Amino acid sequence: MSEIIKQQAPLILAEIKKAKNILLHCHPKPDPDSVGSALAMKFALEQLNKKVTLIQGDSEIPKAFVFPGVEAIVKKSYGEIDSTQFDLFIILDSGSTDMVSFRANPVFPENMVTIVIDHHASNKGYGKINCIDSNYPATAQLLFDLFKEMGIKLNHDIALNLFMGIYTDTGGFKYRSATADTLEVAAELARHAPDFTETIFTMENSNTKETLLYQGLALSSIQEFCGGRLAISAISYDQLQKNNIKEEDYSGITISNILKSVVGFDVAVGLVERGPLNVGVGLRTRDSEKYDVSKLAVALGGGGHKSAAGAKLKMSLSEALEKVVKTAEELYNF
Repeated sequence: MSEIIKQQAPLILAEIKKAKNILLHCHPKPDPDSVGSALAMKFALEQLNKKVTLIQGDSEIPKAFVFPGVEAIVKKSYGEIDSTQFDLFIILDSGSTDMVSFRANPVFPENMVTIVIDHHASNKGYGKINCIDSNYPATAQLLFDLFKEMGIKLNHDIALNLFMGIYTDTGGFKYRSATADTLEVAAELARHAPDFTETIFTMENSNTKETLLYQGLALSSIQEFCGGRLAISAISYDQLQKNNIKEEDYSGITISNILKSVVGFDVAVGLVERGPLNVGVGLRTRDSEKYDVSKLAVALGGGGHKSAAGAKLKMSLSEALEKVVKTAEELYNF
């Protein structure tokens, strides 16, 4: 049990008990840790007889995320709600306010208490209460300990949502961030949700034909820089439109993960031009001690972990490519 959680759990529980209308959200382009953590928190708060609204945020929830409770997520972003109607906003798995909403430039009203619960090292803490511990491989595992400290009882739906968050944010327990504690937590969650394999299968086997086309375009666009140590895949908005590829077709695909599997590609970058002056940047590395990609992400205005991070750039694809190369060269002395 983290000391941070021991210190913050009573403060968080006190604010929850006082709250009458609680808001939760999923971050833009949500991953299973975002969705699973938000749903698990919703169930936990309802266990405490609280009124809870969970909004999807800027992006649609991928159809492959068939997690317990997903149908109750409200299809609105932060900019589409009246935030003054909520007296507590629990912000999960979001390293900065951009991850609350990239589009809305969110402002938190004075009457709304904000609690930030996260595991991203780049998170400097922007809530009234901040429970941030980068030693956890997933926000879902942090919540597992927090729920225990708060007296929340595990059930099937909470357990399965937390399991999916941990499973994916550790790369199926393959990343260095996974520990013996992670496996022990996963085992306990699996005992409460023995059908976890069915949810994994659905999530990993719900591709469209456009998903495969997207991967093909991405892999055919690979460019090498810095003597082959920096690999970048770049897909234009025009390519997406011409091939009728929608965000839901590629939301679960991280091309930089595929690139980092190549020996010699020390830093892997996936660029996707989602619209005019809107480029998504995915960053991965084979050696997080030597090439901490969270530093590259922060330099680009984003954040994340040492081995996996990301950013959004408000510029053209060609400008984004040039900026990433130049920043990486300066940061890593390539």
